[in-house]
Amino acid sequence: MDFSIVAFSYILVIIPLTLLHLLKIDIGKEIAINSIRALLQLVALGFVLGFLFEIQNHYYYILVVGFMLSYSSYVANKRTPFSFWFAFLSLGLATTIILSTLLTFRIISLKPNEFIPIAGMIIGNALNSYTLTIERLKREINLQKDLIEALVSVGASYSEALKIMQKEAIKASLIPVNNTLQTIGVVAIPGITTGMLLAGADPLKAVGYQIIIIYMLVSINLFSSLFGSYFFIKKVF
Repeated sequence: MDFSIVAFSYILVIIPLTLLHLLKIDIGKEIAINSIRALLQLVALGFVLGFLFEIQNHYYYILVVGFMLSYSSYVANKRTPFSFWFAFLSLGLATTIILSTLLTFRIISLKPNEFIPIAGMIIGNALNSYTLTIERLKREINLQKDLIEALVSVGASYSEALKIMQKEAIKASLIPVNNTLQTIGVVAIPGITTGMLLAGADPLKAVGYQIIIIYMLVSINLFSSLFGSYFFIKKVF
């Protein structure tokens, strides 16, 4: 990769930052900092993966996945203040279910160049779904206080009263992946397919991997939403 091209591509961040400044939308500074952070993290990732792909001891994978889960839980708790440990538990359970399924059916192997990137993809998407769910659930509860009180007044428990809000939050968290299912291959060529095609892979092989990934995302989004909303309701009420 020619790093001068990467440097020039930063104009795609500078243009939005300029517009945000002109429109006085107060998120430009955070995007600027995070764009630099993303660059540094991805460069570091390249070096780290080069080291990890040489590791043959599978027990080290536990440390790698544990670190990714811990950092994702920290980000989740920072974005949607609730509980670091409940975030860790929600993401961890969802990740364990999906990884176990993929390994059991031999969809992926324990080779580091397969296991580690897939684990990262799972945890990253679980984080997005989790934060969307908690944010939506908080909003629904604030908007539907009268309905909750009415249900509780006629004998329902708080958990029962909140099931409606929980369903709406889960549904909202699944909108992005549902949109992807509708448009994939027609409107957009997704990331993994694009990457493999750029690397010269056979198009059908690239598409096969993408189908596995998108089906995996459906499960990970649902499980992280279910666990997140369940623990939120149990802890708060």
